[in-house]
Amino acid sequence: MFSFKQFTVQQDKTAMKVGTDGVLLGAWTPIDHNPFSILDIGAGTGIIALMLAQRTHAEQIDALEIDEDAYEQAVDNFESSPWGDRLFCFHAGLDEFIEEPEDEYDLIVSNPPFFSEDYKTENEQRDLARFQDAMPFEELVEAADLLLSENGIFALIIPFKEEEKFIALAKESELYPLKITRVKGNINSPIKRSLLAFSRNESPEIQIDELVIEIDRHIYTPEYIALTKDFYLKM
Repeated sequence: MFSFKQFTVQQDKTAMKVGTDGVLLGAWTPIDHNPFSILDIGAGTGIIALMLAQRTHAEQIDALEIDEDAYEQAVDNFESSPWGDRLFCFHAGLDEFIEEPEDEYDLIVSNPPFFSEDYKTENEQRDLARFQDAMPFEELVEAADLLLSENGIFALIIPFKEEEKFIALAKESELYPLKITRVKGNINSPIKRSLLAFSRNESPEIQIDELVIEIDRHIYTPEYIALTKDFYLKM
């Protein structure tokens, strides 16, 4: 179990535990455009959808999860949160979900599975969750293009080494970067992750910055504390 300031995440049923990537995306995602409807693709425990329920007044927050255990866990976490009436989880793959799209969303978020390297552990369920073949970037961009409202924002977190490729892919669907934050564990470590936000309108000035998480082991930078203090109990 993982307790946050306003909600709790149970994670005993699923291989995908609450991690820094999900929390970063949930806290960082731009919401200045006051989204009415939100879609979280690949919900896992539901952490990102829950954080966005806390941060926004969105009336409709849908989440999509293909893994049965994770789906059940997300449903439980949604129902026991203060925002159960605004959160809904679909047990489906992205390909099924986009076959008959009913809604457009003002905000689409995803912490997609990655490890494009030949990486397999003994835990097949975790591999599926972490594996890019479970949700290729092409499919994600196609879904965002199909489901994003005219002034909507599409935000995700990916490995930094995939950033250039992903931006090029998004551009083919006329989705343009609005904001990019590159994340490092500490000041001396290489950039590990990219937080990316896209919109349908090409921005003359892309906001680009860097976020360092720790000064020392478990001693967090002021920037990381500012970003996550509304969520983490000890921040």
